[in-house]
Formats: sequence, structure tokens, C-alpha cells
Amino acid sequence: MNRIAPKHCASLALVLCAHTWAQAQPAANAPSAASGTAPRSTQKPSDQVSLNFTNTEISEVARAMALIAGRSVVLDPRVKGTLTLNTDRPVSRAAAFNQFLAALRLQGYAVVESAGLYKIVPEAEAKLQGGNVSDQPLPVPGNQIATQIFRLSHENANNLVPILRPLISPNNTINVNPGNNSLVVTDYAENLLRVGRIVAALDIPNATDLEIIPLKHAIASDLLPLVNRLLESQSTGGAAPAQSDTSYRTTLIAEARSNAIIIRAANPARLALARSLVERLDQPSSLAGPAGNIHVVYLKNAEAAKLAATLRAAIAAGDARAGGAGAATLTTGAAPTGATGSAAGGVQNQNLALTGGQIQAEPSTNALIISAPEPLYRQLRAVIDQLDTRRAQVLVESLIVEVRAEKAEEFGIQWQAPLGRRGDGTIGFLGTNFGTGGDNILTLQTQGASGRVSPGQGLNFGFLSRAGGVYTLSMLGRFLQESGDGNILSTPTLLTLDNEEAKIVVGQNVPFVTGQYTNANVGSGSGSVNPFQTIERRDVGLTLRVKPQISESGTVRMQIFQEVSSISPTVNSSGRITNKRSIESNVLVEDGTIVVLGGLLRDEFSGNEDKIPGLSDIPLLGRLFKSEGRKRNKSNLMVFLRPIVVRDAAASHSLSLDRYDLMRGLQQNAQPTANPVLRLEGAPVLPSRSPGQAPTASPAKP
Repeated sequence: MNRIAPKHCASLALVLCAHTWAQAQPAANAPSAASGTAPRSTQKPSDQVSLNFTNTEISEVARAMALIAGRSVVLDPRVKGTLTLNTDRPVSRAAAFNQFLAALRLQGYAVVESAGLYKIVPEAEAKLQGGNVSDQPLPVPGNQIATQIFRLSHENANNLVPILRPLISPNNTINVNPGNNSLVVTDYAENLLRVGRIVAALDIPNATDLEIIPLKHAIASDLLPLVNRLLESQSTGGAAPAQSDTSYRTTLIAEARSNAIIIRAANPARLALARSLVERLDQPSSLAGPAGNIHVVYLKNAEAAKLAATLRAAIAAGDARAGGAGAATLTTGAAPTGATGSAAGGVQNQNLALTGGQIQAEPSTNALIISAPEPLYRQLRAVIDQLDTRRAQVLVESLIVEVRAEKAEEFGIQWQAPLGRRGDGTIGFLGTNFGTGGDNILTLQTQGASGRVSPGQGLNFGFLSRAGGVYTLSMLGRFLQESGDGNILSTPTLLTLDNEEAKIVVGQNVPFVTGQYTNANVGSGSGSVNPFQTIERRDVGLTLRVKPQISESGTVRMQIFQEVSSISPTVNSSGRITNKRSIESNVLVEDGTIVVLGGLLRDEFSGNEDKIPGLSDIPLLGRLFKSEGRKRNKSNLMVFLRPIVVRDAAASHSLSLDRYDLMRGLQQNAQPTANPVLRLEGAPVLPSRSPGQAPTASPAKP
């Protein structure tokens, strides 16, 4: 610690003198316990000091206060200026130190305690210098910076931030930890006490317990939307303020099995309002007679025609099991039938109205028209609510990977030479002759000049001999090495409903001649010929047909048919040749995992050799008497599959936007480069969209 400046020695001496004077006071001046008068203070006279600092450097005051309070004090170099600190009467050492902290606070400085060391720093830096951290009120001076964690049990921490932020010093912080719903506040200790009292007053349970209201007449799923709409109108109309936190909003759930409504209200008043609405709406139908038994049920997800057939079959089976006289049979006609006939018929129709019913699908509105008495209608509605749920979807990604490698090598030497001559005529020849077309020496020398035959691929070299002014090919050498690689990756993708078959075809529709007929028109006398052919068109390309079925555990069972076909470049006398690779299988796959359906690994080698017996076996020289070719083909074909279960609209939307952004990025990268000569620019690009939003249409460039 630096030495105290002489001009401040007087102030420090005054403080020390006051301290010594307090220690030298006789004990007789204190009130006597025997006199029965209670002492004025429990503080000992030796623990009290008087302060008298006027325009003193903060560093000097800090040294004196460290000596008085018996604490280690460190100053930040940025803490500068003078301080005035006076007391009218002697105070305790703790009160004097707290008064010192308050004076620093008024000048924009704060004290932070860290491991018993008190650091005086600018207030804006105090929150970064550590300090005491606790989830309980801290026993520290009120003008000292500390951090306290407030854990909330009922209220949402985010809702309290706008309320508490104005109450905290601008240089200090308040943060939310959404993981455990807590607040982390850094501020002066005395302000943390006030914040704690406010948090305790606001963190109270607002929502009521769950209440179940069984319905006697209405259907829970039909009544729920109406009650929700009425409660929302009450909130917006001023009867009750709308809550900003969804966790405490009044929630109603329809329980189809017991035909009841489960209510969790934000407060008792909202609970009473919801209960009153349910009781007033749960009234018997005012319609009397058979007309009151006709109900219209609008479906949300299921298909009306299929669901109607299922319900008819279920009730017909139940009636058949019941049997006996008086049991009515469900009418499965397309329209309700009126009561006609004699008195017996009237009794039969009356029994039908009491115990039977009729179900008709309305495809245009995807609704069911149910004509049934109330007990049967309730049973049907319970079944409909269970079946009319959102079905999960499956995104099937198929990967077809094919890798090919082909290599071929050929080497051969052919030659022709005359054996003798008589005049200008040749009396004999000797030589080798391999291959066909341009690879054959005789074919090439007889038809090469006319252009009907061209030399084979690769390196060709030869020698010409002249006889009678005519050049003939006397030797032909040929070298060839071929290599070819192929890498094909196809990824057909399709989205389908659970237990619904889907199909995708990517390819061409190719015509194939299946028959032909020629009519000479002999009787007409014209002699014309009318050819006639029958053509069948087939899809050539990639075909994927899949039917997924999702189990309760998330496993996907799929019936798969996959085919990859192509047209072979070779054509035989019967017509075109197609190459086809197909897989048809049933597999069980976990959600999101990749499974291999099957594949083919093929390795082919072929070699052919044309040679002269005996002479071709001579070392080195034998190469002049043979022609050799080798070929090796490798092909690897694998088919992979990955199903992804899409259970809600959010997952479907995310997958769709991911593919959308992928295609838009590919289109942007495929834009033509600018050309000053060509003015036509700008390839089509998908419209842009905002993050998380559907794409918006944009006008195409002309």
C-alpha cells in the first residue's frame, strides 16, 4: 500500500483520535446495571468511530476505512476523485464502512467482495468482477454488489422480466434461465431484498385444479368448440382479462370415452364461467319424434365413405350377435325410409327408430348423416372420435447406387506375304488373318480404299508392298486398351399416408411392336399394300411403389416394389431389348434408419485368343503369329431405403421447406453467366420465402 499523503494526515489523525478517545472513556460513564436503567446501546464504546473526511482522495479514504473496518480493500485504477464523508456522532465500524459504500455508490463506484477481498470498481464493471452468488438473501451490506438466483414455482420467469427490469440499476443485469424457470439478478444487496419481496408476491399459483364435468345430453366433442369460442369472446370483450401466458390460460379438453369435458381454468372466476356455460348448453334436444334422431357429423381427417362402411359393418355385426326377437337390424340403404305398411309395419319401424339406425356418407362435405336414437348415436360418436384422428405420414427415401468399371485390352499382329512369282502373277501367299471388319487384314486391304471398311479402334500400324504398280497391305498391327467407369445415384422420394400405397414413376413411355399384319388389297385392283402394326407402350425408367404401416412402437412395416429399367443399345431381330432390375419385398424398419433392400455384385472376365499352333508358342517371336483380347466388367448395385415418420403438420412443413430450399439453391447455382451479346438471361427460380413461412409467389422474368 502506498504511503499516505501529508496533506491528508490531519483527517486520518482526527479519525484515529476519535477512535482513541472512544476507547479511553471510563466505564463509570456508562449506566449502571444496578440502578435498574437499561443501557442505551449494546455497542461497546470501543467499537464506535467518528468520520471527518472533506474533499479527500478516494484512495486515502479507502485506506483509512480498510484500517477501521479491518478489511482488505483494492482500488481499480479507474477509480479517481475526492470524497466527503462526515458523521455527526460516533457510529459502529460496520455502519461507518456501509456509509463509505453508500458514498462510493453516489459517485458511480461499487464494491464487490471476492474471497474476502473488497474491490472498488466502476459500477458498470461490477457485474463482471464476481461477487457473492446465492439463491437466498445475502448477509452483506446493502450498498454492495451481489448476485441472487430466484427460482419460481408458479409464475413464468419471462413474464416477470418486464416488471423487474425498471427496478434494477441500469448498469446491472437480470436474466432468465428457461430450463428451470429462474431469474438471475445482479444488483445492490438492498435492492435484491426488494426484488425478492416482489417475486414472492407474484409467484403464486394462479391456475385451478382440474375439474371433470360429465355431460348428460350433448356430445363432448361437439360442445367443446362452442364453449372455447364463448370463453375467448368473454376474454376479449372485457369480462375477464386475457392472459399473456398460455400456461395459465383456461384449457378445455373433450374426453370421448366418458363423454365429459376436462377444465383447467386460470382462476376460480374463469372456472365458474366455464362450468356455467357447459351446464347451460348441456340440454336435451328440443326436436321431438324421429326427426330429432338425425345428426350430421363433419369429419376432420377420415374419409366419409370408408368410415360409413366401417360403422355399418360394426353395428350389423353387433346386431347379429345380439339376435333374438325384437332386435332391430341396422338399415344400410342410401337414404332413410319412412314408416309405411300396416300396423305391424308401423311397430317394426317404431322399433327401428328406438334401437336401430342408418348411416349415410356425404362426400361433398366429407360428413356423415346418422339417423339413430340417442343411446346408439352416443356410441357411434365415441367410435367416430377415435377413428377420425390425424393419420401419420411416412416420407420414404430410396437410394439406388450403381457403380460400374469396364476394362478391355487387345493386341495382335497380322501379315501376308507372297511365296513366289511367275511374271506379274502371284502363285502363292503365306500369312495370318484374325478378326473381322476393320480388324482383319484382308478385309481392310480389299475394302479400305473404297471406304466401306475403316480401321479398328486403337493404334494401327502396317507395311505396304508394291506389286505391278499396286500397293497391298502386307502387315497390320493393332493395339487397344479401353476403360470405362460409371457411377449412378438415384434417390426417388415420396410421401404417403399411413397404410396407403403410393407410387412414383420417373422415365419414358417407350413403344414396343407386339405384332404386324400386311393387307395387299387384292380385290380392290389398286395393288396397294396396307401394313398394320400393334404397339404396346411400357414405362422404362425408375418405378417405386410402397405401402407403409406404422406400429405403436414407431416401427415401420413396408411393402416395397422397386424397378430400374433401361433400353439396351443392341437390337435383335425380335425388337428392342430392355435391361431390368427389380426388388419386391416386405421389410421392417425403425423410424429414420437406413436399411439395405438388396443388391447385386457382379464381376465378369472374358478373354479370346487367335493364334497359329506351334509358332505362337515361340518366346517373343510367337507374338507375330497371334491376336489376343481380354475384357473385365465389374458392377455393384445396391438399393437402400429410409422411412421418416411425419406425425404432425410442423414436421411435414419442416421437411417440405428443407426440400424447397434445396431445389431453390440448385436453381440459383444454375443461372447462366452474363453475356453482353445475349440479352436473354435469368433461368426460372422458385420464389423466395421468409424463414419459417411458406413461399410467396413472385412474377417471372420476361
